[in-house]
Amino acid sequence: MTSPDVLRSPESAVGRGAVVVGFDGSGRSRQAARWAAREAASRGLRLLVVNVIRGPFPEVVVTPVSMPMPQLVGEKAVRAYTRDHLAELAAECAEIAPGLEVDTRAFDGHPAAVLAETGREAALLVVGSSGATGLARVFAGSVTVDLAHHFTGPLVVVRDSGEGTDDRTDDGRVVVGVDGSEPGDRAIAFAVDHAARHGGSLVGVHATTGLPVDALTPGGAWGQGMGLELDVEQLEGAAETLIARSFEAPLARHPELRVERVVSPARPAQALVEAAEGAALLVVGSHGRGAVRRALLGSVSHAMLHHAPCPVAVVRGDGSER
Repeated sequence: MTSPDVLRSPESAVGRGAVVVGFDGSGRSRQAARWAAREAASRGLRLLVVNVIRGPFPEVVVTPVSMPMPQLVGEKAVRAYTRDHLAELAAECAEIAPGLEVDTRAFDGHPAAVLAETGREAALLVVGSSGATGLARVFAGSVTVDLAHHFTGPLVVVRDSGEGTDDRTDDGRVVVGVDGSEPGDRAIAFAVDHAARHGGSLVGVHATTGLPVDALTPGGAWGQGMGLELDVEQLEGAAETLIARSFEAPLARHPELRVERVVSPARPAQALVEAAEGAALLVVGSHGRGAVRRALLGSVSHAMLHHAPCPVAVVRGDGSER
């Protein structure tokens, strides 16, 4: 384990090939670090814990931890405090996953920019859903949303369980949205790999509605209220076939895994939220559209950041962006 000095700017090489997790002292970021430790151990990779200090000093510092600090502190005190808490968290992660190599780094700068740079060559970037208000369980924080919109690698957002603990109470299912697109196929590959390493099961979800998607808008069944005469059985059959075909190649490498196929008449965001209740992980592909797709997050992915009942993996559709 390393005991970090606070560095002025990150380089992508520091996170190369590692699982990188952001830590800001909050309970949600601690949950994310514990999740990332288990994930890094399952992949046989190094864990890099990154803290970002924002100046200038002195400033009012709000610390969401048990030990009180003076409200007005200087740079030296903040940096010492950061080192101590990173060392404490590194020891906790190593205890969760014995034998895991844990590094820690602290940087000056903007959290989203620093995490994006340190995670640029990483295998995975993990963050907590760090809403700063009492609505934290419902709305992801600005850093999380910024990363989800702009970070080009795979990103996992560990949602707040709402119980003040990160004990593993999930049922082991890995739920993934299936739509036949390139981002969807990458999401499936990610989900299959995760389930295989963690001994979980798979659930492929396809929503048959073709209506515009808005986060958690109720309804959305084919033809409802629109006078359309659509063959529901035919749609469901085609969806079942799509799910089966989408999993063929990834499952060829993991024949021990089986997939539960869920075909829903709800809108995609609603269908995924319902299927992911109690799951270990929800995986979605990012469907940014148009020439500025790198700066956009698809509406379903965006909805999951705010409403998913479990950790969410957002997988970009264009591998060339990494």
